[in-house]
Amino acid sequence: MRTHTPLRERILVAIDAGRDPISYAGIVGQLALSTSIKVASFDHEPGASSSPQVALVVAEAIDDERLSVLRRIHRTTSAQSILVIGSITEQALLPALAAGAVGVILREQATPDHLESVINVVANQGGHLPPALLANLLTTVGRVQDTAPASRGLAFAGLQEREVDVLRLVADGFATDEIAAKLGWSVRTIKNIIQGVTTRLQLRNRAHAVAYAMREGLI
Repeated sequence: MRTHTPLRERILVAIDAGRDPISYAGIVGQLALSTSIKVASFDHEPGASSSPQVALVVAEAIDDERLSVLRRIHRTTSAQSILVIGSITEQALLPALAAGAVGVILREQATPDHLESVINVVANQGGHLPPALLANLLTTVGRVQDTAPASRGLAFAGLQEREVDVLRLVADGFATDEIAAKLGWSVRTIKNIIQGVTTRLQLRNRAHAVAYAMREGLI
């Protein structure tokens, strides 16, 4: 008897391009041929089985209006936000991460394949930053880290040293199993540490925890 392999459910993606309908249409066109993604609306139809898992927030640059959109998505939905932006500096990145963004894609790199790849990563609780931006950010953070006070194993923002060690490696782009190998702990321990930080400080996910630690000058 022939069995059928069930089709994988597509990732629902909502798009907020503000007052830029051309950008909205462009993103929809980029995703049109994807077999793993379906463009959806935040105002889902009655009877729909699920809400968007990922939100693409499109902008030319970070401003108060786009930060407000990120915060609103963070507060009122369960979607993970990706910022699709013309240009951004490491100084502007931290407010975006604090507002809820877990991924950043530069417009010039927003090919269909790249969009689909990052959306899949974020939908699976990962994060993404352009390599050049990440390198500049870590350089800036490294300078701050040299002056960040800590004593008796407890950082001034309420993070233990081992929590800071884990978040620093998360910020460097290492996966959970790689962090476990580097620190000599089990994967379960690393997961428990990250879960403990996000729960205790009421943070949304690991990317939000990294943004919090960066904002406090801990990593």
